[in-house]
Amino acid sequence: MPASWVILLAAFLATPALGQDFVVPPADYPTLPAEAAGAEGFVPKGWRLEAQASGDLNKDGIADLAIVLQDTDPAKLVEHDGLGASPLDSNPRLLAVAFGERGGDYKLATTNHTLIPRRVDPVIADPLDEAGGIGIARGGLQIKLYLFSSAGSWDTRDASFTFRWQKGAFRLIGFDATNVQRNTGVVETNSVNYLTGKVETATGTIDSDENHVERSKIKPAPLLTLDEVGDGLAFDPGLE
Repeated sequence: MPASWVILLAAFLATPALGQDFVVPPADYPTLPAEAAGAEGFVPKGWRLEAQASGDLNKDGIADLAIVLQDTDPAKLVEHDGLGASPLDSNPRLLAVAFGERGGDYKLATTNHTLIPRRVDPVIADPLDEAGGIGIARGGLQIKLYLFSSAGSWDTRDASFTFRWQKGAFRLIGFDATNVQRNTGVVETNSVNYLTGKVETATGTIDSDENHVERSKIKPAPLLTLDEVGDGLAFDPGLE
């Protein structure tokens, strides 16, 4: 992992100076219906539909659904007297994918609550703010996350994951990330194609259009599933 990513990850995992009464309530993740007529039909009581995307993910010619749900529990709005957002909305999110059926309904294919990390640190921005979101393009499920710290780190990161339905699971086939050091202006962009093993790394600065580009390869390895990727903002892309 590049040194700049190690520094960024350390800042992300650090806990700001908060009072001892700062406690984030535990998260509960509901079981979604096995089938529904549309995106709203998968939304459990007390949750909301935050985002959705439509497109064919399993190559059957029928549009599928990717949705992001978020809990709306008022108890998870955490007040504090430290740095960062207060109240902190620590309500967790749930990513779900449902395959379209010829009758018009959708059948649940998978759920995941780790890739989009829960917000538990007031100085770390919402991972779906700014460039974050979900999409479906060219048969791939795309999730974009954003990392910004208002204290403890100068680094900003945009990370994009592309998953493809293969062998009964969504598997990671592409990863793209741009890191910006706000104090120095250094920009590093990495693009990894896990199908070919090709990696492209570009380094430059925010005040110049010139980049130094290096191309390399990563060792062949089984494609990670959506669940195996874990926390998207703590993900190690396997670069040396």
